Amino acid sequence: MQMNVRKMRLFDYENIHSSDDRDEYEKDYARLIQSPAFRRLQGKSQVFGAGSGDYYRTRLTHSLEVSQIAREVARKLGKSYAFLAKKEHPGLMLDPEVVECASLAHDLGHPPFGHKGEEVLNELLQAECGLKFEGNAQNYRLLMFLEKRAGSDSGLDLTAAVLLAINKYPFLIEEPGRLKGVYSMEWEGILSLRQKWGMPEGCATLEAQLMDLCDDIAYSTHDIEDGIRAGKIQMSTSLFEDDRLVTNVMHEIENDPGNAVMRWDEVDLKQMVKQALHHYLQQWESIYVECGREPSRTRREMKARWVRKFVSGVGIIDDPATGWKRVTFIRDGEQDMELLRTMEILKKLAWVTLIKDFRVQRLHKRSEIMLTRLWDSFKNPDTGRLILPPDWLESYERQKGKWRWERMVSDYIAGMTDAYAEKVYAEFYASGSGTKWGSLYDRD
Repeated sequence: MQMNVRKMRLFDYENIHSSDDRDEYEKDYARLIQSPAFRRLQGKSQVFGAGSGDYYRTRLTHSLEVSQIAREVARKLGKSYAFLAKKEHPGLMLDPEVVECASLAHDLGHPPFGHKGEEVLNELLQAECGLKFEGNAQNYRLLMFLEKRAGSDSGLDLTAAVLLAINKYPFLIEEPGRLKGVYSMEWEGILSLRQKWGMPEGCATLEAQLMDLCDDIAYSTHDIEDGIRAGKIQMSTSLFEDDRLVTNVMHEIENDPGNAVMRWDEVDLKQMVKQALHHYLQQWESIYVECGREPSRTRREMKARWVRKFVSGVGIIDDPATGWKRVTFIRDGEQDMELLRTMEILKKLAWVTLIKDFRVQRLHKRSEIMLTRLWDSFKNPDTGRLILPPDWLESYERQKGKWRWERMVSDYIAGMTDAYAEKVYAEFYASGSGTKWGSLYDRD
């Protein structure tokens, strides 16, 4: 029976007793990669604007890289921990196919223009109608409501195992003070699955925890690789020993609300940041020589070594605070705080050198203006109706008991790629010659 709980679907109970455990997850995999939302990830920024160069990662390539890392780690852990084979609890299992699907889906809810887009939509919705916008919650809007697939009017209808493996933040986001979670409309379904599984409150499944950690591993290695390639991270002592860089990294760490688990108060933060940066540069210099002083080979080798280092540290420990288990970095049977903190420092290094760059900030400013004006164009139902695609209006009319007009508008804008948001903005607001107008018959 345990297996069926993992394979059940909220809107489709057929096949729940199918004998082959593989096929349900293969259906999920197919539904995900065949979905328009997945294709649109190719047009969404990771760090650099999508389309800003052939080399840089987009949300799509990032998601593929996370899924590859997560699948392999799941397979490795499956061989290392005897309790996983016992399948004692549906939330204490690690199926490589489930983790792979969750990784492919983990960023679907991100709006155009990266983190900035998320911030802007949240501010607009909160200020004007008291609603929240958040990428993880938006993910469930797509998976459980907005996406269409043959034979379903309720999203992609993925298996319970995959839906809960995407659920890093098992909370109702409407609760006061919650920054991340699931909107109430989708939380109802997620909560019912969690209750059927007997999941302890506030705890994520092992598969969700592994996906989350592999996302961080990918971020902290790949974003730096892109940053070095773009010339934003200069591999030189003048950058790495600059007190301003150290101060900026420290500042980001201290201001990150999710960082309490790192117990930074137990270490000399400044010393640790300096040391981590120093080691990173030293390692670069020695690999640079090994690679015949070729920057591109050095970048790839650096990235590969760090991914390997992080991956080999992943393990599972008991979490006495919750009575559940935790996927984290392990050394000698204990949580490896040093490796966790090192990863955090590398993530912040990428953040302060890339996101805080003034050109990137200018792009952010531009995207803020575009999203705000798109919102203003659509938010009034009387005038918005005239310029929204007919299928969105039909969907809204059919299900308007379930969603407010403003939520529908934010769903529409959040689904846009960077380029499509710019195109619609240009149609409304660009003036003068030199503007490329789409043909009246453009099929979008």
